[in-house]
Amino acid sequence: MPANKRILISGASIAGLTLAYWLAGYGFQPVVIERAPGLRTGGNGVDVRDQAAEVAEQMGIMGQIRAATTDVQGIKFVNAADQGVARIGFPSDGEVEIMRGDLVSILHRAAGDAVTYIFGDSIKTLEETGDGVAVTFEHGPARRFDLVIGADGLHSTLRKLAFGPESQFLQHRDHYFAFADTDASVGENRWMTMYNLPGKMAGIYRSGNHTQAKAYFIFRSEEPIAYDHRDVEQQKRLISAAFAGESSWRVRDLLAGALADPDFYFDALSQVRMASWSSGRTAVVGDAAYCASPASGAGAELALVGAYRLAGEFAAADGDHEVAFRRYEEGHRALVERKQQIGPNLRLMVPKTRTGRWMRDALIRLPLMRIMTAAERLTQSKDSEPLPSYPIPSPAVS
Repeated sequence: MPANKRILISGASIAGLTLAYWLAGYGFQPVVIERAPGLRTGGNGVDVRDQAAEVAEQMGIMGQIRAATTDVQGIKFVNAADQGVARIGFPSDGEVEIMRGDLVSILHRAAGDAVTYIFGDSIKTLEETGDGVAVTFEHGPARRFDLVIGADGLHSTLRKLAFGPESQFLQHRDHYFAFADTDASVGENRWMTMYNLPGKMAGIYRSGNHTQAKAYFIFRSEEPIAYDHRDVEQQKRLISAAFAGESSWRVRDLLAGALADPDFYFDALSQVRMASWSSGRTAVVGDAAYCASPASGAGAELALVGAYRLAGEFAAADGDHEVAFRRYEEGHRALVERKQQIGPNLRLMVPKTRTGRWMRDALIRLPLMRIMTAAERLTQSKDSEPLPSYPIPSPAVS
């Protein structure tokens, strides 16, 4: 019988649901609390690749992930006349892109009834005692848990309560982005179409397996902008101001549609860097601990692998949280550090100048770019240590 069985997980995210799945299989009693009234089914495309695909295979869900793939072939760059000027294809080496909401739904189904969920509530306070954590909530009655894990994203409430204000851990990466639903008839099917202005990008994402298209916007701002990450109307004003007066290509129509979407999403391209991912009986996983920013394309990979490792270390240590937290960090930090090295992604997507855009387009048209991209992926794969094996979980969640 493992120690520290009752574990509260803040956030029904990719990391939170994966962690809950494995913990339940190992005999723990995970409870997932989520601020939203239900699963957050929106979001952009995420990649399941390399070790993340191995985790999904062990969970028995990789077939479902492949069936729900976005089937997007790559990125097409266009000029103001909507003429293609360059393309870069996505690798076809087993990597699968899936919409975030689809992956969350698959993970939720995988755990089934083995996990307890509390929707429409969030953690208010934490008080650690010698043998547990007393937790109060915004709405529900206070409860006691053995451990509390934050999987609640970039703006983690758990991290703020247990580790300190987010200003200590967030590193601004000079850009802000937004996405929203848009007319599915625009853009080329199975491609992401991008149009650049100096320091800005507007784009259309057309999945081959989804009827709904997405509009994307990125703009450069080296100085952080003060805003409330829960104030959507304020965020809409920020993106409107960034693209004010821009009438070339489809920018005006895309922006009008995005501003009318009730599921409009806006945030900074930021990374989370922490000296330690645990403190006493609390810890963080996924974006709450080591967000690499959407520009890295590694968010789902780090979340799936990190949650798998954390749960596995709990099982291997028979619930000893001090041992498990230490081994989780020792085993996972090298992968996090590699994935947080974004490289040229942002410069390719959002050149600062018109000259930079011309050079980007010319470079992409060269076969050398495809060779370099393939070589980088191969090197990263070889540098990764093998995924560790842990005790076989109960079939209750298989």
